[in-house]
Amino acid sequence: MAEKTHKTSIGGAAVLEGVMMRGPKSIAVSVRKSDGEIVTDVKETKPVSKRNWFLKLPIVRGCIGFFESMVLSTKALMFSADFIDVEEEKPTKFDQWLERTFGDRLKDGVLYFSVIVSLFLSIGLFILLPTWLVSFVKLFFNQQVILTVAEGITRIVIFLGYLILVSKMPDIKRVFQYHGAEHKTIACYETGEPLTVENAKNKCRLHPRCGTSFLLIVMVVSIIVFSFLKWDNILIRTLTRLALLPVVAGISYEIIKLAGRYDNWATKIVSWPGLMLQKITTQEPDESQLEVAISSMKAVIPENKEEDKW
Repeated sequence: MAEKTHKTSIGGAAVLEGVMMRGPKSIAVSVRKSDGEIVTDVKETKPVSKRNWFLKLPIVRGCIGFFESMVLSTKALMFSADFIDVEEEKPTKFDQWLERTFGDRLKDGVLYFSVIVSLFLSIGLFILLPTWLVSFVKLFFNQQVILTVAEGITRIVIFLGYLILVSKMPDIKRVFQYHGAEHKTIACYETGEPLTVENAKNKCRLHPRCGTSFLLIVMVVSIIVFSFLKWDNILIRTLTRLALLPVVAGISYEIIKLAGRYDNWATKIVSWPGLMLQKITTQEPDESQLEVAISSMKAVIPENKEEDKW
């Protein structure tokens, strides 16, 4: 019999010198300024997937949630960037004209443009590039199973290579430390212990409901889903993969949700590769980073614990 565990609906993300936490009714971004002060911005929110019955359906909610998470993470990143000390340049006349003409709409436009560009770059690098590269394998092997597995392995290798390379960058390493602080703080809250630095620092920095694990599951699920497609010409392969990407994301969301909700041998097997990958995307945080994560967590904790169940 599968053991069902209580899991919170609180999730998070690391940003520049800060952490974003998302609770049932609000989102909070806490950032440490250069003078040491922690600034927390809290906004009430309702997940898009809970606004009508259709968006609550399995698979559909995963597709919507994935894009919504990208938007929220970009907003948090832009908020945190406002507190990074950089040398300000005098705005040009063109900049001033844009500000006068579009006002706050300009920032929203930049936000959604950034999300769209990021999405296209990710799709191009991790979805389409492996498909195109494996096209050359078809010259030697024309078996569909071999081609699909080769495509999936290529996709995972590119993903791992990308993570290893960016993890060497000092700024990204700081972000990964905040990622670890986020996970430790959520783990502390889930165990019911008081949210203190001392309690959080002893928790594991790996967590089954993590975006890193989600991306890895997406790649594995894509191998299975794409195996049912024929290897026709490169254009058809590209279009079919783009069309099925929301389905792959939706299925992956349901898998990671189940893995985080139940504790048994099957979910442990599913979660293990993602947890190992988090050894790259999370680093041990220092006490000051844990303080930031705790500040963000406290801002989104619901008054009624029943509101915080899956």
